[in-house]
Amino acid sequence: MAKKKKRDDSEAQTKTRAHDAGEDIRAATELELANGGDSHEKRKKKKKKREKEQNNNIEPNELPTVSIALPGSIIDNAQSLELATRLAGQIARAVTIFRIDEVVVFDNKGTSVDDPSVPMVDNSDEDESGAAFLIRILRYLETPQYLRKALFPKHNSLRFVGLLPPLDAPHHLRKHEWAAFREGVTLREQAPNSAGTLVDVGLSKNVVIDQVLEPGVRVTVAMGTNRNLDIDLLRQVVSSSKPREEGRMYWGYKVRYASNISSVLKDCPHKGRYDHLIGTSEHGLTYKSSELTLPSFRHLLIAFGGLAGLEESIEEDKSLKGKNVREIFDSYLNTCPRQGSRTIRTEEAIFISLQYFQEPIDRALQRFALQT
Repeated sequence: MAKKKKRDDSEAQTKTRAHDAGEDIRAATELELANGGDSHEKRKKKKKKREKEQNNNIEPNELPTVSIALPGSIIDNAQSLELATRLAGQIARAVTIFRIDEVVVFDNKGTSVDDPSVPMVDNSDEDESGAAFLIRILRYLETPQYLRKALFPKHNSLRFVGLLPPLDAPHHLRKHEWAAFREGVTLREQAPNSAGTLVDVGLSKNVVIDQVLEPGVRVTVAMGTNRNLDIDLLRQVVSSSKPREEGRMYWGYKVRYASNISSVLKDCPHKGRYDHLIGTSEHGLTYKSSELTLPSFRHLLIAFGGLAGLEESIEEDKSLKGKNVREIFDSYLNTCPRQGSRTIRTEEAIFISLQYFQEPIDRALQRFALQT
């Protein structure tokens, strides 16, 4: 009897170990999926092709970027213009706090629209779509305060922006502050004793740049080390990415429009496109931030859904018809498991998720720095 009991105990332990091993394999497989792995050959080939395109189009001084995509439809659920404005302000704050480089606002249109400026063509005071409204508010808040009057004509959608807290980003400089770079707007007045263009950079006096540009154009000006504004010193116009490339300074975010999810990916402004795509959903895999390993990326995109999630946006996109979310995104994650509310609003999900991704992104950027 004793021998039989021992044998039974041994068999039970063996089964338990086998079960645990199976669970470990399952967990490891799921973690691999969360970290961008996939067992489908088609998916692997697609990723390799994207990586090859990325490597062939690398700019020598190009730094990694992080973009987010979100639906403009979240504005449509706001009960008033003031609440819609506050919602947009929350998103702008989150994007700035977590140093996001690009915000893509997409619609759920079945077919793609080639013109990315479509929702912004109408400057009348009539009500505009959720996507157009969100884009307008995001761009307005990203612009330094001293440039807004020149760059943004009065519009009904901007009626409550004065209630929003400022972003206080590094390029939102005060009048008394001197920096290596400043954002400015070209003026109509002629520059005295110079063939250049006068630019308002938010200082006590305007500066002159070394180019002739039309009035009302936003430019990034290299201020140099000479702080004397009384002399006719020509300042240089540089790319808006220069402060980030030279001084590793966060210099605000770009905003663009996409008619649907497929346009978000297809119309990527970077030559190598996005090389790692992350979708967020309550139906995604759940792992601790410390366990998530992102590959070294050039351009990372994190996508958020609206009321019905990313799944609905994909279903309505004719270009992605019949595709599963996991065929589109390299990682599909739930960044807020065990939520106490039935729903997490998109503006809340952005804050939660960007905090969740902070450590994995930092680790990926450190590896990128070592590789380059």
